[in-house]
Amino acid sequence: MEKKKILVETSARHAHLTQEHVEALFGEGYQLTVRKMLSQPNQFASNEKITVVGPRGETKMSVLGPTRKDTQIELSLTDARGLGIKALVRESGDIEGTEGCTIVGPNGSINIDKGVIAAKRHIHFTEEDAKYYDVKNGEIVSVKVETDGRSLTFSDVVCRVSDSFALAMHIDTDESNAAGGPIEGTIIK
Repeated sequence: MEKKKILVETSARHAHLTQEHVEALFGEGYQLTVRKMLSQPNQFASNEKITVVGPRGETKMSVLGPTRKDTQIELSLTDARGLGIKALVRESGDIEGTEGCTIVGPNGSINIDKGVIAAKRHIHFTEEDAKYYDVKNGEIVSVKVETDGRSLTFSDVVCRVSDSFALAMHIDTDESNAAGGPIEGTIIK
């Protein structure tokens, strides 16, 4: 029996900041403000924007909240090339050995020595969803997407399982453009 298709969401370039870096960029005591809630529980796109500066250019991006324990910049590989930064493909939070950049906000700027990544494509599952799709946390699967003239199969998709998640696959803008999104996918192992 074929399983239900999974919503595939496009994750555009964005930043996750520590509270210390929020205050360095926006002012002492500053708190991120909610622009809109995202599909993952308790995650939001904030009203705040930053500029990321690399050796060859700069780009503006949204800050997602809430704050995190490490600052992380998530770019597509195309974005990274334009900035002159070599972004490694990594799971969120895996920033050791990655390049850094300069981040500019309305009240200051900071230099980070690591934290720029191209996020590895992944699917968020609740425990119940993982049982339904017969996957385990950390398992690598392939997902077939069928679109009008741009169907393809994404391999090396990480399954991330937690009851703090909502079911959705996340890909970056390069991947979404290649598939002609918006899209849904079917897990094929």
